[in-house]
Amino acid sequence: MKKIKPIMLLAAVLITVTLIVPAILVLPFHGEKVSGTLEENLQQPKPQAENTAAQPAVEVAVYRTAKQMVEKIPLEQYVVGVVASEMPADFEKEALKAQALTARTYIAKQLMSNEKMKLPGDAIVADSELYQVYKSDNELKRVWGSDYSWKIEKIQEAVQETSGQILTYNGTPIDATFFSTSNGYTENSEAIWSNSVPYLKSVASPWDKNSPRFNGQKNFTVKEFESLLGVKLSGSSTIGKVIERTAGKRVAKVDINGKVVTGKDIREKLGLMSTDFTWERKGSDIIIHTRGYGHGVGMSQYGANGMAKEGKTYADIVAYYYQGIEIGGTDTLMAAITAKK
Repeated sequence: MKKIKPIMLLAAVLITVTLIVPAILVLPFHGEKVSGTLEENLQQPKPQAENTAAQPAVEVAVYRTAKQMVEKIPLEQYVVGVVASEMPADFEKEALKAQALTARTYIAKQLMSNEKMKLPGDAIVADSELYQVYKSDNELKRVWGSDYSWKIEKIQEAVQETSGQILTYNGTPIDATFFSTSNGYTENSEAIWSNSVPYLKSVASPWDKNSPRFNGQKNFTVKEFESLLGVKLSGSSTIGKVIERTAGKRVAKVDINGKVVTGKDIREKLGLMSTDFTWERKGSDIIIHTRGYGHGVGMSQYGANGMAKEGKTYADIVAYYYQGIEIGGTDTLMAAITAKK
């Protein structure tokens, strides 16, 4: 028998090792899915950020009356300034959140409108009561003084917790009207304005009786009264007779010595707090007592605070004062606003 030469034996061993070792290394994974875990946890790859440009922030062009200039204010900052100016900061947070929705809805409606406001430049609102009262952060610091910190923090939270929410009816922003204090009832829109709005209908608002503005009084001389209203009183103690009332139990029409005058005109011409009034004549003076403060249409602010004190949420509050509405998002609206730019 021939002996195998040492060099041939070494070559055979090397060939065998070369063929067998790779097979051994592969065998543990044969017929199985590779899990990627071999005594270690591999990190999943992070998704790549989309290569899209950031959407520009929505700004509100506000005509600042005192400065006589237009300022561009980020939307949510504008809402903070409105809520801080329109509702007492010591109100319940749920009431402040309801106010934030009215403020954001109002400006969303303005932003979506194609009607040009009669304001300088590209302003769509002013900072006065004719629109929504707005104060900047520096103005609020001056007004609130040492109370600034807690007040602004509370209002910012209310705005942030409702961010992106507006009030809609049939998918569009509503006329989110509001006022200070009712006479115990809110008013139908047609009692104040020319059109009847389905979500602006009279509802009971008993919480308003706790408002410091629930009762008011104003005095006139007979001559002032006659001059302001363009009427002539008779010689009797009778001033006028109410011949019609509104759904909100306010004065709709009064017959004053043969001349019919609306409650709305009387309120505006005499500067009364409300169209719910009674009067009496004492000699040469006329004393007028009012109940409530404001036009009475939409959300009562003191009513909202009363509801919040009873545990109602901001969603409960707006659903009560604006009948049949929904709380919608601003995403679609903001996209449309941005597209208009």
